[in-house]
Amino acid sequence: MAQIDRSRVRRAFSCGAEAYDDLAVVQQRVIARFLESCLPSGIEPSSLLDVGAGTGRLLEKLSWRFPGAFAVGVDMAEGMARSAAARFAGGENTALLCADGESLPFRGGSFDLVVSTSTYQWLSPLDAAFGEALRILRPGGLFCFAMFGEATLFELKDSYRSALRLHGCEDTDKSHAFASSADVASALGRAGFSAVTVASELEVELHGDVPAMLRALKGIGAQNASAGPGRGLGGRRVTASMIDLYGEKYGGADGVPATYEVIYAAGTRRQ
Repeated sequence: MAQIDRSRVRRAFSCGAEAYDDLAVVQQRVIARFLESCLPSGIEPSSLLDVGAGTGRLLEKLSWRFPGAFAVGVDMAEGMARSAAARFAGGENTALLCADGESLPFRGGSFDLVVSTSTYQWLSPLDAAFGEALRILRPGGLFCFAMFGEATLFELKDSYRSALRLHGCEDTDKSHAFASSADVASALGRAGFSAVTVASELEVELHGDVPAMLRALKGIGAQNASAGPGRGLGGRRVTASMIDLYGEKYGGADGVPATYEVIYAAGTRRQ
């Protein structure tokens, strides 16, 4: 995977915190799906951590499901952490921190359950990020998460690369690289997890047109975060061509689709 500019991710999601809950349609679907089918029945954690808690929606629902658990959320974007903290103002059994999933500020073996949705695609390398989740889990603890995989926004990437070829600048492609399901499974195994399970599903969001889709992505902070020069969608000519190509190839009477591959995965820390 390409190197990720972490400071760029922090700034983008901090700026997107205020509008996130209104614009992050697919991310809210992922939370619902995660809660519905990804957590094993019968578990009763005494402590849990949400990595990349965003505005705190998942953590809020988990605190309702596990009222006896001490629920902690971390997010590396300060704006997101502030929004989540406001959601839990006055709560006695929750804590929100601004912290990075690759360097968690907790002692080893602090949690029974570590969860996350729509976050780990921004952490690289996955081995290091998953290793942190393993470190803070107690023996027998569960790591359960959802992240976006390699087919995510394939329409956008295809149209962008076609526009680059059209203008003779293929070598400036800095589009974000998402991990595959196989990448995720391998990284979990290398990190030391056992009983690893990985599955993926597609979610499609329709937008009125390509500019509306781009505004929605920018509005929540989901912008290209590849390190190095040329990180955006290129110059105005490339962007204009990309918009035209996207609409021509993928648009229809209902608008333009934006496809997300959602990888649902879990692993256990050995006893």
